[in-house]
Parts: sequence; structure tokens; C-alpha cells
Amino acid sequence: MTNTKTAVGSSGRVRVRGPRESDVDTIAAWLAKADNHRWLDFGGGRQSLDRITLKIMSRRNAHLLRVFTLESDDSPVGIVVLTDISRNFKKATLWYLLGDTRRAGKGCTSRAVSMILAEGFERLGLHSVNAWTVDANVASIRVLEHNNFQLIGRQRQCHFLGGRPHDRLLFDLLASEHIGILNA
Repeated sequence: MTNTKTAVGSSGRVRVRGPRESDVDTIAAWLAKADNHRWLDFGGGRQSLDRITLKIMSRRNAHLLRVFTLESDDSPVGIVVLTDISRNFKKATLWYLLGDTRRAGKGCTSRAVSMILAEGFERLGLHSVNAWTVDANVASIRVLEHNNFQLIGRQRQCHFLGGRPHDRLLFDLLASEHIGILNA
């Protein structure tokens, strides 16, 4: 596990750390909620990850999982993940979830994303990180834009919410473009 990193958000200092055994059930419960997993796609029709899958992911080099917390309380607030890490091609895919919705709109997720990006670019030597979000997920679009991700395209009508088709917006970020918002 890497050292805990801290950044300032409007709701206080945000920290990222590796997930603990005691965090896994909390994360799995967040992912099981329809309000959360409706935005996700883990392939093969899966929109959630169970406890065992999360534990396996946390131990594999193809994934970097970080829980984010507030400095004032070490309880998990959300999770940020670099997945499909390719050391040969120096790339990864980012996804994140704010589990504690009381923290919405306070910059916690944006700062946690910035911290995992810094770790990916600096420690893992990544050159490019990509992400996607559903066009209706305005909060997620803001997180990506706040971290200087560039819109590079769209997959049309490929994500269904309530039986209605939505587009997925495709974003990427190069290491040279990561501005770091840790204390902004």
C-alpha cells in the first residue's frame, strides 16, 4: 500500500489510501445501489462488483484502487480506480464513485481523482489515462473537466437508463496535461 496522500477540498482535507479489509463491504454496498451502478459498466453486462472481485482487483497489478476519506474521519467517502493498467502502453482507464452522497458538490471526488492520477503518472509512469461517462451524468463530467480531461468522442446511444438510450462521452488525459488540483 502506498503512503496516504492528502489534498484540500471545500469539505475539508481529502485523503486517499489503499482499501482496508474493513472497507470492502462498504464499497461493495455502494456499488450494489441502483443509483450508483446505473452509471457503470464492468463488461459482460456487469454493473456492480462483489466483495471477492474487489479483493482480487486490489491485489492485481492491472488495477490501482484507492479509497478516499476526509482527514477528520477515516471512514470511506468514495473510491477512485485506475484499471486495465498497461505498463507496455503506459495507459489506464479511470473510474470513480462517491459513495457518501452527503459530500456531493464539495470537490472531494475531483481531488481524489487528481491524487490517483498523480500516482499513476508519477509512480506508475503512465502516459495516458482515459475515462467515459454517460451524457446525463453532469457531476461526473465536471469531475473529468476539473481534472483537465479532454472530450475525444462519443459512443452514441449505447448506455440505457430507465429504458432510454444515452451516449457515453469519451475523455482522455495525457501526463503532460495533468495540472494537479491538489491544493487549488
